[in-house]
This record gives sequence, structure tokens and C-alpha cells, in this order.
Amino acid sequence: MSGAPRYIPHYTVADYQQWDGDWELWQGIPVAMAPSPGGPHQRCSLRLARALLEAVEAGGCRAEVLQEIDWIISDDTVVRPDVVVICGEVPKKYLTQPPAIVAEILSPSTADRDRNEKLRLFEDQGVNYYLILDPEHGAVECFELDEAGRLMPAAVRDPHQFTICGDCHLTLDTGTVF
Repeated sequence: MSGAPRYIPHYTVADYQQWDGDWELWQGIPVAMAPSPGGPHQRCSLRLARALLEAVEAGGCRAEVLQEIDWIISDDTVVRPDVVVICGEVPKKYLTQPPAIVAEILSPSTADRDRNEKLRLFEDQGVNYYLILDPEHGAVECFELDEAGRLMPAAVRDPHQFTICGDCHLTLDTGTVF
């Protein structure tokens, strides 16, 4: 048996908060978020946030739409989703509870992580809806948490309906984000 694993650094949120640059922390392992997202990614993120904000306001929900906010999941795991919808008040610094909706916009450097590791992480955290947007192909994938606690693929309809914060219904026209 190899002794190598004991020499692999294991970082915590306290370490993460001291770093310069854009990082996430996954089970103690730093994950670089560079280079910064390009134009299509930024445009999609902004349009999605605007569409979700309009849906929250139209639904009369007590919810907030945030972009690029740290979500501290545990002492050794921090992620920064592209767009989230949270129930309740805006936190002062970072999220500590699962958002109602998490959205990631694909970039060539993050597509595999977004479709695999983050899907499993968000499922483990009980995120009700996970959206993956592909600006290159103008496509949206939606995953909904089922009764067994699994994020399962759901058909994307336009407009798409979400139930968040207990009984608030959002209607999102996904066609407006590309």
C-alpha cells in the first residue's frame, strides 16, 4: 500500500478564503476557475439571471437570484455556481444552504465537471433543480430532484415551470437566454 495519499494537501474553507484569484474547493482539493468565461458564457449568464429575476417577481416569490456567489457546502468544499435562485434573504457573504435552483453555463474547460462532478455534488446536497446551459448550441438541460433524492433529467418545455420555496411557481422562457 502506498503512503502517497498522506502527502496530498487537504485544504479547508479557512485556507480558501486566503487565496487570490478564482477558485473552488472540492473535498479539500483546489480547482482553478481560470481563464475567466468568454463573451457567450457571460451573455448567457446575464440573460438567464434577468429571466429568472423576472420569473421570481412575476411569481411573487420570496426568493433572490444571485450570480457567482460562493456556496460553502462543508469545511472543505466551496463552489461558485454561475447563477442560483435562493429562498429567503440575500446572505451577507456566501451561501450555506442549498439553492432552490442552480445553473451552470458550459465552457469548454468546465463542461465535464458541470455535467458529472457538479451534478453529483448538487444531487448530494438536495438541490431541487439543476440547469446546464450550452451557449454554443443554444441548449438547456434540466435535472429535477426526484422523491429518491436523485437529480433526474427532465424534459425542457418553453416556458418551463419550477416550484420553489415551498409553493412559489416560476415560469421561465428558456428561449430568451441565448
